[in-house]
Amino acid sequence: MEDDTMNTKLTLTIERSVIEKAKKYARKRERSLSDLITNYLKALTNEETPLEDELTPTVKSLRGSFKLPKNFDYKKELVDRLSEKYL
Repeated sequence: MEDDTMNTKLTLTIERSVIEKAKKYARKRERSLSDLITNYLKALTNEETPLEDELTPTVKSLRGSFKLPKNFDYKKELVDRLSEKYL
């Protein structure tokens, strides 16, 4: 019987520009690319989450990768960040 926590190597074919952007994203957040991908895949395959439809794909992909304060308003943060970027 195989242990569920055992790591296994996986080879993926992804556009070079996507990989470079993802690596930069991971470095800024002090995470490994493997960790981000693992958490994203966990979020995709987690069928027990009742709020699944209320979360954006970005938030879903980050679930489990860090702890937020209890009073964190992700919608306000998203609006603030998008405002910074586009206004």
